[in-house]
Amino acid sequence: MPQLAIRDLRKSFKDAVVLDGVTLDVEPGEIVCVFGPSGAGKTVLLRLVAGVETCDSGVVALAGRDVTEAPPETRGVGMAFQNFALFPHMSAFDNIASPLTARRAAPATIKTKVEKIAALLKIGHVLEHAPRELSNGQKQRTALARALVADPKVLLLDDPLRNVDAKLRYEMRLELPSLLKASGATALYVTQDYKEAMALGDRIAVLIDGRFVQVATPGAIYREPASIGVARLFGDPTVNLIPVEPVIRPEGLTVHIAGCIVPLSRRYEHAAGRACMLGVRPEAILVDESPMADGFPVELEAVTPLNEKTLLLLRANDGRELLASEAGEDAAPRRHGVAHARFDPDALLLFDAASGERIPPKA
Repeated sequence: MPQLAIRDLRKSFKDAVVLDGVTLDVEPGEIVCVFGPSGAGKTVLLRLVAGVETCDSGVVALAGRDVTEAPPETRGVGMAFQNFALFPHMSAFDNIASPLTARRAAPATIKTKVEKIAALLKIGHVLEHAPRELSNGQKQRTALARALVADPKVLLLDDPLRNVDAKLRYEMRLELPSLLKASGATALYVTQDYKEAMALGDRIAVLIDGRFVQVATPGAIYREPASIGVARLFGDPTVNLIPVEPVIRPEGLTVHIAGCIVPLSRRYEHAAGRACMLGVRPEAILVDESPMADGFPVELEAVTPLNEKTLLLLRANDGRELLASEAGEDAAPRRHGVAHARFDPDALLLFDAASGERIPPKA
């Protein structure tokens, strides 16, 4: 049984439809990242699950219990906000303890639970500090501790790392999954950062224009995006998109790119004759100064080292720009000028040009 079940949830504000029939199951102990662009409805979804907002229609169930009409305090849900939302007149200890204080828990129980969660989050040394005395990282951990201390059945995290510095954000991407697993919480985690979603989520639910367009593991979404829209959201640089029309020739399935014939896997033969968009991730482009089999000439216009990878800006003979990437800053020192590119045939994506939906290869 799912710990959290969302069924056909709808929400509008006046004439603006924010959520248009979303459905999602989150299993006990699972971390599901809700990822999408600004305005997609991510925060509204969390507020509906928490009971802070009421839905127009649909069902929210926790461990099989319908809580759609239940008040927030009876749902057993914890929430950490993007802006921390700490009580400024309370110490970090009292902020963390506030859910237990509201339940009139015994002082000894409150002390034990607060100190335990503070130790887990490494903020035990600042429990007596006021929020104004805390760094952003400490504020973020205090807010997370407050959400976790009451042992919620479901933990709702609204982009909690957005307002912390890059170093802490990276560290928390590494630490949060183990912290959440240690707490046993079932988590719905909202983020606009695809790297964060891929690092934290057991699964990612991609929300675009008020609908879940794909729910899958991080690897599956990157390798097999449901649409062009999803493919564009994952990857830095983003996916290259080239209009093509696959053709079956005696030598196999091919497409024309920049006046050259480039092979495609025979697993896409069912797409022959269709107007398509070929999706090529930057890391799926091999660049060399010498001609290559199944390659085509390009002009190497810019080389940008970024420590862990090097970005290459290519221009094909038809004027089309392509972005390629190679591992390592010093993987291949480059000079500008004529080069040749080849696509990794096993890493190519094919989309229907009209609908934007991915065309799956046949087995």
